[in-house]
Amino acid sequence: MENIIPQMEAIYSSFTPLEKTIADFFIHNDEKKDLSSKSVSKKLFVSEASLSRFAKKCGYKGYREFIFCYKQYESGMNRQQASDNIKLVFNSYQELLNKSYSLIDEAQIERIVKILTEKKRIYVYGKGSSGTVGTEMKLRFMRIGVNIEAITDEHIMKMNSVLLDGECGVIGISISGKTETVIDSLKAAKKCGAAVVLMTSRKEKKFEDFCDEIMLFAVKENLERGKDISPQFPILVMIDMLYSRILRTEGFRRRETLHEYTMEALDEK
Repeated sequence: MENIIPQMEAIYSSFTPLEKTIADFFIHNDEKKDLSSKSVSKKLFVSEASLSRFAKKCGYKGYREFIFCYKQYESGMNRQQASDNIKLVFNSYQELLNKSYSLIDEAQIERIVKILTEKKRIYVYGKGSSGTVGTEMKLRFMRIGVNIEAITDEHIMKMNSVLLDGECGVIGISISGKTETVIDSLKAAKKCGAAVVLMTSRKEKKFEDFCDEIMLFAVKENLERGKDISPQFPILVMIDMLYSRILRTEGFRRRETLHEYTMEALDEK
């Protein structure tokens, strides 16, 4: 079983508190020391019998087989060789991540986070795959207290301008930078006094006329396997940067409490 750590992560929720302690040790272990049952049981303050039961729950005959496979996984000896096609797809993702990293502007992230956290209402405009990302962004950010709404219908985008003022922030997502409905709606938002952010892979001087921030994300078209990559991926990377930064803001404690409350409410449903 070459996927021993992913396997543990997949069934992690079914573990008892004691089994989670054992699983955490092996998932996050960076020591190459003695992993015998006697040594590990002393380190974790669990019995050797508990280690054996844990190994069986993970699908192994016992702790010996578990630790044998674990060591092989760690050394990479037990991994199957991926096909050239799979390697190329993974390489494309890696290249996109590298490009995304080179585009990161931490000062800009701070400014956009300020809009997200200080404006009373946030609207995200997007169509197609960009609209899907907008909806995902709404679901994530509302859980930490951002008053955010995603709009994917072009008619509602146009009508929404009557609700905008200086206390609003509008984020438009357009991979090509040519989605007329989104671009026109951002222009209207700017006239209403809203803070405007455009997330796009295309940089044009004219965007500066109606955008406070232009957040660029990497393009996938020039990659060898670019067509195999989800168009949402580079946008989600940038959204993760914003989300991560909000989690580290001073006012996040209140949002964290709201997030926990939201999760509890969802669990009750």
